[in-house]
Amino acid sequence: MREQGVRGKRALTPFGIKVRNALNERNMEIKDLAGEIGICCAQLSEILRGKRPGKKYIEDIEIFLELRDKG
Repeated sequence: MREQGVRGKRALTPFGIKVRNALNERNMEIKDLAGEIGICCAQLSEILRGKRPGKKYIEDIEIFLELRDKG
């Protein structure tokens, strides 16, 4: 069973943690990333917490934040 975060919210997935860290390094907010990939903040948050699979957007997120391994 997945651990619950603060106030019973679902905790971030490992991918969600990578994305949040990358956003922090760039002084960006989740709404900035959501706008760049063309989805709403709530949908992006659900992807980062594993509530939605987000298969359609994960590649766009990785490319925009340069999370993919080079090579």
